[in-house]
Amino acid sequence: MPKITFIEDDGTEHAVEAAADASVMQAAMDNLVPGIVAECGGYANCATCHVYIDPAWADKLPAPEEAEEVMIEAAFDVRPTSRLSCQVQVTEDTDGLIVRLPASQTGA
Repeated sequence: MPKITFIEDDGTEHAVEAAADASVMQAAMDNLVPGIVAECGGYANCATCHVYIDPAWADKLPAPEEAEEVMIEAAFDVRPTSRLSCQVQVTEDTDGLIVRLPASQTGA
């Protein structure tokens, strides 16, 4: 199973295993990673699963589709590597992915 490391704004790390057919959001929810609320359930209708993809991984993932880009614009503290974790698919190629959580979502 691919491994994903979620890093809270304060540096706390959560290394989890994720099913290869899940989204990064679902992997976080399944493993009780704080900071991923996912109010819309993964339909890219909110930004409560906003994350920052580690720069080393940003170009290795498929580019966001237009609907995701629109929702990201509504998120707090948007950065060049901002993504909606519900729109990032876990694959064998994402093994080792590093995802950072915005301070606005982790209570920092």
